[in-house]
Amino acid sequence: MTDLPAPLRTPVHVAPMAGGPTTPALVVAAARAGHFAQLAAGYRTVDDLAAQIAEVRDATERFGVNLFAPNPVPITDAAYDRYRDALGVEGLPDKREDDDAWADKVALLLDDPVPVVSFTFGLPDADLVWEFRKRETITMQSVTNRADALAAAERGVDVLVVQGEAAGGHSAVLDPAAEPLWEPLPELVRAVRRAVDLPVIAAGGIGGAADVEAVRLAGAGAAMVGTLVLRADEAGTNRTHREALADPVFDRTALTRAFTGRPARALVNRFVREHEDAPLGYPALHHLTKPIRTAAAAAGDPHALHLWAGRSWRAAADRPVADILEALLT
Repeated sequence: MTDLPAPLRTPVHVAPMAGGPTTPALVVAAARAGHFAQLAAGYRTVDDLAAQIAEVRDATERFGVNLFAPNPVPITDAAYDRYRDALGVEGLPDKREDDDAWADKVALLLDDPVPVVSFTFGLPDADLVWEFRKRETITMQSVTNRADALAAAERGVDVLVVQGEAAGGHSAVLDPAAEPLWEPLPELVRAVRRAVDLPVIAAGGIGGAADVEAVRLAGAGAAMVGTLVLRADEAGTNRTHREALADPVFDRTALTRAFTGRPARALVNRFVREHEDAPLGYPALHHLTKPIRTAAAAAGDPHALHLWAGRSWRAAADRPVADILEALLT
């Protein structure tokens, strides 16, 4: 088995969760407990990201930064307008496409290198991976199948994060038109390990110590959790989302494009049910529904909010992140 690079050698990692749940406090607490976590650059300004890096670096050098690599899913004006009309809310924005300030965030991380940089949604080009390697930055790539793992290996990344379809939030599929296929995570890890000679971290639906053991026996160097820490003391998850994760009214999850135009797993609420036929279109639909989601969070309305959650969401608990992670090792 190919070993993980030194900074990543811990059985449990915390996934980067954009939009609020990942905080510097969460990253630092995980590191102080002997684990590894990453800041989520997605949806943050470059200045905000720089400030978070500085805050974490004051406490630890054991951390990484996750970037949304550009992989846009264009949507026509007509399709966008149809979906906006279907949402039935006045004052929603005109179509906006962007790349999440990719070039500026990359420049920041090249000018002021961090220990680890990971990529989701798209693949960095080989020249960029080499630039990070010259700065002794370890690179990681999220993949969901054997073909994507091979493509990532060709770009020269150091580590693969193999994400199963049970994962909460956005799927890491490189082709958003192709939803991730269901396959037990240990089997997916074995398939990737047979195809690619790179160290693997397994993510998606990890809910307890038995799941960690299963993926490590399958060849993963570590397991990565996200949903499991959404209710952690140090997480920035908004109150409405936290309460929904413990509310018995929500009894299943589903992959949906309704909120952002990319497949993402969420608790099934009214918004998910009413917009099952949402089109592809990222990031345009993310920007379109943001006012709805922001208002829902402020009003405490879980039925118009993106309640990201993996299949093991019921295992999430209101505890310090160190305790949550320690329980995965027993």
